[in-house]
Amino acid sequence: MPDVTTRQFTHLHVHTEYSLLDGACRIDRMFEHLKSMGQTACAITDHGVMYGSVAFFDAAKAAGIKPIIGCEVYVATRTRFDKVNRIDGNSHLILLCKDETGYKNLIKLVSAGFIDGFYSKPRIDKELLEQHHEGLICLSACLAGEVPKAILAGDYERAKRTALYYQDLFGEGNYYIELQDHGLEEDQVVLPQLMRLSRETGIPMVATNDAHYITKEDAKMQSILLCIQTGKTIADADRMEFQTDEFYLKSADEMYDLFSMVPEACENTNKIAEKCNFEFTFGDTKLPYFRAPDGMENQEYFE
Repeated sequence: MPDVTTRQFTHLHVHTEYSLLDGACRIDRMFEHLKSMGQTACAITDHGVMYGSVAFFDAAKAAGIKPIIGCEVYVATRTRFDKVNRIDGNSHLILLCKDETGYKNLIKLVSAGFIDGFYSKPRIDKELLEQHHEGLICLSACLAGEVPKAILAGDYERAKRTALYYQDLFGEGNYYIELQDHGLEEDQVVLPQLMRLSRETGIPMVATNDAHYITKEDAKMQSILLCIQTGKTIADADRMEFQTDEFYLKSADEMYDLFSMVPEACENTNKIAEKCNFEFTFGDTKLPYFRAPDGMENQEYFE
């Protein structure tokens, strides 16, 4: 276990303000907070979208923090084309870009989620993942992920089959069992089974905090966002809300203490950060080539 004075941790599951009316990690504030905790890298994983990526990248670079571009995608229960009420929901999955190939694949996945798969949420499916998985690191996600959902349903063998499928698809070293503990009852059910699954399959673990706001004190602000999203007020007893105030950008010490039984899960966050090296290139105009019909020159055709 690393010396407490040298502990390093990278947040790989973060919802910025671009997870609309859900995430409250303001990009213009979060990097100052991360720097104050001595953290050197961070990922963006908004719900189903990537339109915060450039703002996130620029702010991270300006702060001297390594940006990791990613997304928490929604995977359709059956296929992205099936849209039947109460049957065709979705499961979450974290995807992080290792390189330019991964970035190109991720934008294809996210775009297809909106164009072909939109049903309440922009959904992808396993067919798309099988076509566009290269250059990506995959984490099994939060309680809404396919593996944790199978465990909560009491079907450990299905959870194991699912994890092995993703391990086989993304390849060794590119798929991780994601551990979270926000003090929820479900966490206490899922965590031991996820650790067991990792031991039995050899799939490595990674610790994350499902950060929806920057500091613990911001929890109330995020509750108000959820009220706006769901058309409720703070006074409504049946309003949607997070059950604890633990969904913030925690320090390395907080994360290592929380996962003291598996410190390697925290250390793996830094190993993943080292693997993710995608950089945006600005100022280089990229236009598709237009080929005029009948062998004409483009200028001649345009005129």
